[in-house]
Amino acid sequence: MRIGELSRRTGVSVRSLRYYEEQGLLHPRRTAGGQREFSEDDVERVISIQKLFASGLCSSKIATLLPCLHSYSASPQLVESLLVERQRLNRMIRDLLRSRDVLDEVIVEARDLVSKGTGGVAGPSVSGSRRSASSSRCVSASCRQEDPAAS
Repeated sequence: MRIGELSRRTGVSVRSLRYYEEQGLLHPRRTAGGQREFSEDDVERVISIQKLFASGLCSSKIATLLPCLHSYSASPQLVESLLVERQRLNRMIRDLLRSRDVLDEVIVEARDLVSKGTGGVAGPSVSGSRRSASSSRCVSASCRQEDPAAS
């Protein structure tokens, strides 16, 4: 099958399929005219690639894992590699949750200032950080820009 049909059958864009090939994730045969030719196995392979990308893995890690997954030769090393990736994702989630908590604090402070009628975000004292006057202007400008009432 040609790349367009593979795209239709998997729901993956032609551009992404070409990227997968560039990254060594797909290995289509070539016709005499140089066109890519994919097999039925490639449909399942693309679905697996999509699943691995959705799990947060990068293309180089997927390239390492994919042969093991498709040969059904799972090994303790494969399982360990997947567990390491899971730990990495857990660290990222923890960091994002911390960032969200800090942002929530800043939102509360900003709302307090708005309710007091000061009309701006706190300057140097926000969460103990020091910000320059220019960064305060940037925040104020972006607040005005995003305010639908200001339009």
